[in-house]
Amino acid sequence: MQETKGILDDIKQHDKLTIKISSNANSFLPADVLKKLLKPHRTAYYFFVFVDNGSSTHKVDLETLSISSGQLLYILPNQIHTPQAKKDDLEYFKLSFDHNCLALLPRQFPFLINPLNTQTITFDNVAKQRVNKLFEILNQLLQSDNNHKDTEIILAHLNSLLTEFNNAYFRNIGKYNILNPKLSKYIEFKTAIETHLTEQHSINTIADNLSISTNNLYNIVKEFSGVSPKEFITNRLMLEAQRKLHYSKPSIKELAYDLGFNDPDYFSRLFKKSTGKSVSKYSADIHDL
Repeated sequence: MQETKGILDDIKQHDKLTIKISSNANSFLPADVLKKLLKPHRTAYYFFVFVDNGSSTHKVDLETLSISSGQLLYILPNQIHTPQAKKDDLEYFKLSFDHNCLALLPRQFPFLINPLNTQTITFDNVAKQRVNKLFEILNQLLQSDNNHKDTEIILAHLNSLLTEFNNAYFRNIGKYNILNPKLSKYIEFKTAIETHLTEQHSINTIADNLSISTNNLYNIVKEFSGVSPKEFITNRLMLEAQRKLHYSKPSIKELAYDLGFNDPDYFSRLFKKSTGKSVSKYSADIHDL
């Protein structure tokens, strides 16, 4: 399993912003970087693929996702990404940036928490044209040979692009409006879990921190995820365990303690219940591949 921490710093196109954009017309990468990115790797930054024409397939964590003309795939930090070989007729834009770049934008983008559990976004024809134009402008700005690329202008276009993504993400799922108070509370819950994943807080503590009752928390999480808050946290921890096993070979004790479990035996039972395999068997199968 390839680690990609530090790669974006090596290929970024701005002296102050850790950001990279490419297209089928200018997709050059250093050979050592390309070799890592064409193999299964743990993504250390936000990564987006927008298809203008053609189709593209990627494996993200344990799921195979395909996108075609007018669709976007996005991959979040820490996810395991396996791309397909590039097709000659594929017209696309690819965009990468890190947390520090995102933090400079004037607003937040709830779609990056992926509350509705979908990592593909579909644009209607009008939105597709706007998104394509924003990609073209951003690409032009970052591909420029100018040593003094305008940081403010780049961030303004990045903000507009992510606003398009965010709006289309929630528009695609018509029954949920971003202003829905239950959806907002679910986003808060999911953010809290991602931020404090290994701290093993009780459900009561999480509900108190969100200023809602445990019953309300249960109903909200069940509505949006299909599972209880406890099951949601367990599933998220097991996914993280699988990710770690993809790029390292920790012992069961190391893996359990790293994820906040005090009892490695209990962790082992949860892992086998979730994946159908013991930790050692799961790790052996991955590294055999």
